[in-house]
Amino acid sequence: MTKAMRRRRPTLLLCAAAAMGCASIAPTTRAFVPAPVRQRAVSVRRRDDVSNRLNMSDGGAKEESDDNFLASLFKNFQQNESDGAAIEEPIETEEERARRLRLERLAEIESGEVRRASRVAEDKFFYLLLFAFQLLPLIGSDRIESVLYFFGVAVTTVYLGGRQEVVDAPERISRNNALYAPVGASLAIGGLYLLLKAGIDITSVYAIMVTLFGALAISDIGVPILRNMFPGVDFAEAEVPVPRGLAEKLDLDKPALPLDGLVTLGLGLLCTLVYWAPAAMEQKFLISNAIAWALGMVSLGAISLGSFQTGAILLAGLFCYDIFWVFGTDVMMTVATKVEAPVKFLYTAPPSDTPRDYPFSVLGLGDVVIPGLFVRLMSKADEVLRPKNLSYFNVATGAYAAGLLACFGVNEIFHNGQPALLYLDPSLVGGTLACAAANGQVADLWDFNEEGGGDDNDE
Repeated sequence: MTKAMRRRRPTLLLCAAAAMGCASIAPTTRAFVPAPVRQRAVSVRRRDDVSNRLNMSDGGAKEESDDNFLASLFKNFQQNESDGAAIEEPIETEEERARRLRLERLAEIESGEVRRASRVAEDKFFYLLLFAFQLLPLIGSDRIESVLYFFGVAVTTVYLGGRQEVVDAPERISRNNALYAPVGASLAIGGLYLLLKAGIDITSVYAIMVTLFGALAISDIGVPILRNMFPGVDFAEAEVPVPRGLAEKLDLDKPALPLDGLVTLGLGLLCTLVYWAPAAMEQKFLISNAIAWALGMVSLGAISLGSFQTGAILLAGLFCYDIFWVFGTDVMMTVATKVEAPVKFLYTAPPSDTPRDYPFSVLGLGDVVIPGLFVRLMSKADEVLRPKNLSYFNVATGAYAAGLLACFGVNEIFHNGQPALLYLDPSLVGGTLACAAANGQVADLWDFNEEGGGDDNDE
């Protein structure tokens, strides 16, 4: 509390007591009055009492004394407040301001990391389940194991990504962004396809960029997991000294870096090195999957659909995009199998008498992230709309699982690649609208906006 606030509070309380005519409040208000002011008030009251006794002629003298006391005391408070207002506050230099802002930012980051670690602790069962799925390759590579692996990893990632806490506010997708997303995605995948057909293989360049981003993603998503694995370590204070020259280049307040961030960054770089090790992908595909998972989780926390209508537009557009490039051309399958980078989940293909061009079964990362963004939006809808009957987030997670199972079922029947969004998008939009109908909130969900305002059209 500032000095000005300390001076203002007794003045306001005293005025309130006088206005209410409540004598019982007067002792309480005087308890907040500074000692010098109280002493001056006592002197004034004694002087007024003497004057009143000398000039007392009727029964109203005591009331006049009380009025004089309050008036004198109020005048002293006003004088005290005006004297304090004349005191100038110290001027903050630019360097001090920059340092203060850095410290406030560090405190904000640490507060966010505490929230993230707390959420990981709440969801520890699902993180352990996700780890258990990585042991399936040790059991076998039959079709049942691959389907169980993809289903378990995808659904668990969507669930965890929808619930995870973040430090900074996510980047919001506008309606126009959602509308033109299929066009941008088509240009990107079409460009890669044309380069491959022209004999220009940019796989290495693309994979290097992805793995470097993957190392940073592992560094970010690994911090709350690390804090839960070693709860006895005070990561809020644990630091590693660095050379002063490096600290100056990084503009650090002191020559030290946080221990948790360095450990997880080292883990991310180690995964990148293992990915590029001269070994067959069949021996290291789980490392590729770990990088892809970290990229997916970070994407789910860094991007927000913002509103239900924006999410519906995005899913509808990518629904058409996926169907066209999978069923209408060989572009999707060519790029998915020829461009080797950790942007997909892999599982060793089951043994077969027929030679395979690609030794893995594949689930694209986009088939997890795009629907996952919609599922995460539904977690925000739960917070705002507070449904009485069914949780939008739980229904959306279940709808994603049902759509993915339908995709795997059709794939098993026809034995060819399926556009997963063909099954996932209608399941998600239809399932959440049905949930809204059960909750009596169809209009509320359709108009839902995270920021509470109207849906943005142009931004």
